[in-house]
Amino acid sequence: MISVTKYTPDYKSRWDRFVTSLMGSKNKGVKNTSFLFSRAFIAYHGERFEDHSLLFFKDEKVIAVLPANREGANLYSHQGLTYGALVLEKGIAFAETKQVVEALLQYLKTERFQHFQIKFIPQFYIQQPAYELEHLLLEAGAQVVRSQLNFGIDYNRPYFIHATKERRARQAEDRGLRYAEADFAGFWNGVLKPRLAAKFDTEPVHSLGEIELLQKQFPYNIKQINCYQGETLLAGVTLFLTEDVVKSQYGATTPEGEKLRAMDFLFVNLIQDYKDAGYRFFDMGTVQGSRDEAYNFGLIKQKEELGAQVYLQHTLKLDL
Repeated sequence: MISVTKYTPDYKSRWDRFVTSLMGSKNKGVKNTSFLFSRAFIAYHGERFEDHSLLFFKDEKVIAVLPANREGANLYSHQGLTYGALVLEKGIAFAETKQVVEALLQYLKTERFQHFQIKFIPQFYIQQPAYELEHLLLEAGAQVVRSQLNFGIDYNRPYFIHATKERRARQAEDRGLRYAEADFAGFWNGVLKPRLAAKFDTEPVHSLGEIELLQKQFPYNIKQINCYQGETLLAGVTLFLTEDVVKSQYGATTPEGEKLRAMDFLFVNLIQDYKDAGYRFFDMGTVQGSRDEAYNFGLIKQKEELGAQVYLQHTLKLDL
């Protein structure tokens, strides 16, 4: 029998031992994990979300966990995370996964939830194929409520950076542009926040204090790479690194950096650097924000010219 237990801090060590992705360690025990699913990362949200994460036990052994939050009668696989998953141990068979999903659905009904919604982890993050949850939820009547375009580069397949991008990167280097790992304050205050405010009238999802706290807790997983001309900060990219995927979480440039093509310089070099470092995938993130939002064809073109191709990221909703 599979039992379901709501997470409390008493389960923190068991949860994190199961997820085993803290501090960038190599994961051997589960097949679709991420350091985003560790309790320290989930906890940085504080009280903005009502945590309602779940653990699944078989004979007192944790065989799956679900990072989640509650909003009224709705359960979400966690709204504060870029993606969600029912995190499964590597050796689990389909029949047992089906039992886990059945236990989840029974728990949701018993607790009088009306809806369950999950934004799936892109498949290129997983250590082993893990399509079972999406299949079983669709079989149970779930509907796709959002399908986002996720752009990325699979290093195991041919990819092509547009000649213009490569030429601009060389020209930028000839003008003395350089890049280096840095702290977050200069980029956050001098580039990212002003750029987002001017172009989109918004702010970063993470405050400076939050990203600094997360980096202290996950020093191997979160990095800031800045581009300079001399000592002048022109642009930066914030990277989230899992076991073999590097994700561009934030990227922004100053007006002067835009003129000097600092972002082309940064990305062309970073894409090559992480290929050389043995990573499997470079995730350039999603473009379309919602079902009814117009496509940003300019941003799509930029990602395509850097060699990125389209992958789908689905959000499913199940009415109970």
